[in-house]
This record gives sequence, C-alpha cells and structure tokens, in this order.
Amino acid sequence: MPVPILLVTGFLGAGKTTVVNHLLAHASGRRIAAVVNDFGAINIDAELIAGASDGVVSLSNGCICCSLEGDLLRTLAALLRRDPRPEFIVIETSGVADPSDIVRNLMDPLIWREAPLETVLCVVDATTKAETLNDALLRSQLRAADVVALSKVDLVDAAGRAKLRDAVRALRPAAVMVDAVNGEVPAALLFPADVNRVLAPREPGPRRPAADRFETLSWTSERPVSLPRLQQAIGRLAPKLARAKGLFETVEQPGQLTVFQLAGGRATLAPGGALAARVPRTRIVFIAEIGVLSTAEIDGIMQECIEAG
Repeated sequence: MPVPILLVTGFLGAGKTTVVNHLLAHASGRRIAAVVNDFGAINIDAELIAGASDGVVSLSNGCICCSLEGDLLRTLAALLRRDPRPEFIVIETSGVADPSDIVRNLMDPLIWREAPLETVLCVVDATTKAETLNDALLRSQLRAADVVALSKVDLVDAAGRAKLRDAVRALRPAAVMVDAVNGEVPAALLFPADVNRVLAPREPGPRRPAADRFETLSWTSERPVSLPRLQQAIGRLAPKLARAKGLFETVEQPGQLTVFQLAGGRATLAPGGALAARVPRTRIVFIAEIGVLSTAEIDGIMQECIEAG
C-alpha cells in the first residue's frame, strides 16, 4: 500500500515546526513519520515519547520522528522498510529550501510508486508584509503549495490579514487558504481519505539557479549570561537576523536552561529544563543573509552578556 507524503514548506520562522508538532501530537490513530531538519525543535509531550534508537524517536501514539540528514531518498527508503510501516510521511523542509527541488526528487519513479507526494503545505507568517512576497524564495514556496496555512494570525489585525490573503491568492489562486491557530491545520486538507487512489505526478516548477543566500553563525559560552544584557544584545543584532535560536543558562536562574527563539522580528523565551553535563552553558545559532553579519561582530556583542568576575 502506498504511503502518501505531506511536504511542509515555508520561510524561516513561519511556524512549520509548530504545525508538525500538532500533527504528531494529534495523530488520531494515524501512524505518521515526520522527517525534519531541526530535530531538536520537535517538542512532543514527554508522556508521548516511547523511546529512541537509530536517530528515530518513537511516540506512544504510533508516530515516529527522525532527522533529515543527508540524502532524502535514502531516508524515505529507510522509513518505508520499518515495521510497522508508517501510514503517512511528513517532510518539513528547511526555511531556505526551494520546494521545487524537493518535489523534483520525490518524482523519482521508485519513490513515487511507494510514497507519492500527496500535498504541499506552505506555512506563511500572517505578519508578513504583502510586498515581502516579491521575494523569489517565498514565491517559489507559495507557488508549490496546495494548501497555504497562515500562522500567528492573532498578531495582525483584520485589514493586515486581508491584504496578505489577497497577495497570496494573486500568487497561488489554486491553493486552499486556512488560518493555523496554534499550528492546527484540518487533517482532511492534508491526508487522503483513500490512500489507494492513483495520483498523477506533478510538475515541480522551474529550476532556479542554485544560490547560497543565508549563512549560519553560532556563539557558545561556558559561562552563564545576564538575561538583561542578552536582551540588549539580541535587540542590537535582530535587525540583521532572519532567524535565531538557542539554549542558555542565565545568571538569574543557575542550573536551568532557557530556550530562545527569534523569528519574524519577535523574540520568545521559554523554560528549557536542567543544564546537562559537558555541554556549553550557552549555545545560540544566528541565521542571516551572507555578508550581513560576521563572527567577530557577534562575538563582540555577545561577549557583553557575560558578567565580569
């Protein structure tokens, strides 16, 4: 029996992982296998986790989650050999990936026969300005979509949402558009009622010239950071960042980790559990367009977060 694939795309910080989290936590009896780039961002309730082996986390509701490392087709082949076999596969792309390249790979006849691409879901941050959709990568992500899910709709007024919806419809009139409150997208839009029906291969769209646009820079420290100083540092760096995320221990809460996320110009902090042994007390990853930030600039600004003494 074929295993349909749901491809989740969207720009950095749009909310793709929140959607995947919701799908896994509310599987309703479906055996879903999620393939994600940022494995650590999957935040399934602890009571759902049954165990981990071979880079795969098994959930007590029958779902599994694995990291997308290396060749996608090899990862899919390994999932299809599992017993029991997943009923559906969800692939979360990188925020800087052009889905047309992934769609082209999924058209491989061997994969298509066993795991046909069912739906492409594009998650769009509702606070995105309509004019931002002129970005070539965002346009490619939207034009591949069967379903467009607007995330963070509570952060924008009705007029802003309407303007963005009009801009999305102009780019991709055939797509179904829904609001994804807390990552919830109706399963009926994503998974087929009849997995045995025959799907026609889709046109992946024009191949864009490959061009590296973003780079990842990181900063680590063996000492805890001052939270007020960190907030000031992030405020200085934020205008140059596309995305940032990390874990750190603060002077104010020794022994405890805080999870930091920056997306769409908004920063959030959340409890992150106890500090583990033999890992840096602070680990933050910054994603910016190439040439906008340097390691030296990040080091200079972030070093000010560490209190002297």
